[in-house]
Parts: sequence; structure tokens; C-alpha cells
Amino acid sequence: MQITRDCVASFHYVLKDETGIELESSAGSDPMTYLHGHGSLLPGLESAMEGKTVGEKFTVTLMPADAFGELRTDSEQRVPISQLKGGRNWKPGMQAVIHTEQGHQQVTVLKVGHTMATVDTNHPMAGKTLVFDVDVAEVRAASVEELAHGHAHGPGGHHH
Repeated sequence: MQITRDCVASFHYVLKDETGIELESSAGSDPMTYLHGHGSLLPGLESAMEGKTVGEKFTVTLMPADAFGELRTDSEQRVPISQLKGGRNWKPGMQAVIHTEQGHQQVTVLKVGHTMATVDTNHPMAGKTLVFDVDVAEVRAASVEELAHGHAHGPGGHHH
């Protein structure tokens, strides 16, 4: 079965930057599982998955626009330190999560004052060219429930 819209695909991956430094890997854990054609993956990666079958291995290079986007220069924002989630004793360079009108957003702490912090709202991988080595592990038809919810269920997917 080929990966097409409305099927569930699982894959193992190694994510590297453009110089070949490994940033992330699914080795030793469940494969990444997603519902194809529903915007669950980075646009360039989902496009590269189209038509692949179980056992296929491939490498795809994603430019920033097809991954986490270009770096935005207007991304600095001041927020109350109490709004930073995911850690304590905040220092520049640390990653935090804040709640916005669009939902939760990962940010990078730039400066910390007594009550306020300056954060960068760019995704930490924004502006980076990314290289994915992919090994397709499973492809199956999505269940009615998965299609209704708009995401894959089970190991590597969403759990309710």
C-alpha cells in the first residue's frame, strides 16, 4: 500500500542539520505515526512521504519554508515570567512554552528580569535547512475515528 491521503503511515527518522549534525532520532522508540494529507507533518516532509511504501528508505532536504519557516525579525516579545512553562530559574537560551491566542507556543528565553522576560517566538529550528533520513515502517488505511478526529491513534500517534 502506498502512502496517500487518509492513510496512516509510521516511519523512523534521523533529523540532521545541513552540516550533518544529528539533531533528533526515533531510534530506540516507537516510529512517528501520522494521518497523511491532514497537515500533521512539516509540509516538505509530508510531500516527500507521498507514494512511498513499507520498507522504503529515502533522504529529503527541507528548506526553511518547507520546514519550520524563515526566521522572523519581529519575533521578540515581553511576557510575565509567570507565563513561562516547562522549567524554573529561567536563563537566556532556555526553551519555554507560553499560552497564546493560537494555543501553546514554544519560545526561546532571551533576557530575564525580575518579573518579565523577553522571548523569541521563532521556532528553535526556524531558518534552518533540515535533512531527514526516513525509513517507512507501516502504511494502513485510517479508521473512521481517526478520520473524524483528523489524526492517527495508537503508538507514535495521538492518545485520548
